Amino acid sequence: MNCSNVSSSEACRGLGTESSMLCNQYICPLFPLHALIPVTAVCLALLVLGVTGNVLTVMVMCRCRELRNTTSLYLGSLAISDLLLLLGLPLNLYRLWRSRPWVLGSVVCSVLHWSSEACAYCSILHLTALTAERYLAICFPLRAKVLVTRCRVKALLAVLWAVALLSAAPFLFLVGVRHNGDSFSRECGPTAHARQSGLLSTMLWVTTSYFVLPFLCLYVLYSFIIRELLHGNKIHLGGASHRSHQQTVRMLVGLVLAFVICWLPFHIGRIIYINSQDTRMMNISQYFNIFALQLFYLSATINPILYNLISKKYRAAAYKLLMTNRAGEKTSTVIRETAGYTESSNSIKTGNVAYP
Repeated sequence: MNCSNVSSSEACRGLGTESSMLCNQYICPLFPLHALIPVTAVCLALLVLGVTGNVLTVMVMCRCRELRNTTSLYLGSLAISDLLLLLGLPLNLYRLWRSRPWVLGSVVCSVLHWSSEACAYCSILHLTALTAERYLAICFPLRAKVLVTRCRVKALLAVLWAVALLSAAPFLFLVGVRHNGDSFSRECGPTAHARQSGLLSTMLWVTTSYFVLPFLCLYVLYSFIIRELLHGNKIHLGGASHRSHQQTVRMLVGLVLAFVICWLPFHIGRIIYINSQDTRMMNISQYFNIFALQLFYLSATINPILYNLISKKYRAAAYKLLMTNRAGEKTSTVIRETAGYTESSNSIKTGNVAYP
């Protein structure tokens, strides 16, 4: 969350004289320009990389037969969640540059916060479920073959999405457009009732627990997985299967570490905000949150990069997909040019003029 949705308008306007002086009917930045311009550049770069990488991931998982397994279902669904998260980036940048007045309506304001929270919940649920599946596959391989099927994984993914969307639903009512006297002061942020009743602080602690509890679950599962890979019977797992499990675990460890590094500052910023008692602490929390905002979107961008670095199968599938598309474009161009040449030749033979 940035300044406009976690702290009072007075604290936001106290972040810097430069941002206050620039506030007019066209622009009303929450931060001084020397801080806002580099943040905007980083976020735009993350938007381009994230959308490109996650779209490629969805295409690879759908089209590559070698990756059509239960793990690819999780990773493809996770890529969709990251794409939805990145769709909120332009609106958050808009809010950083024009915090007041909010002209997009209360529905857009509420849905923006709800979708961001839901995608965050969805990501951690995906990682937890995928880690639990790897735990079964490595520690109880025979049982996993019976329990883990594509149909059951698809049903589980539907449940995970439903749980994530419903868990974030309170933000649809806690966040809206605040009116502070005139039309120019309309802001998108927590409603007055949410602040006064303490529901907002309660919900923020709930979302922090939503991060901590699954992380503890991941820690326990990885402890069992690593112990099995280090001390388990390789013959029982099978040589090729053992190497495949190791590669999958390395990828999952990378995803979880990236998730923790990117999301931990986000939750620390919320804790600082909840315990802020004066304007100075509010200001500190907002500058910390603008740093956390970049990590927030980095978490949705970095996953395809990790797939490329860790998974040889993903690299090969992505390269094959890109080369196939490129070859198809070249073939189509050659066919069009050949058709044009044939048409021109026929026109010359019949004495007609061929128009381009």
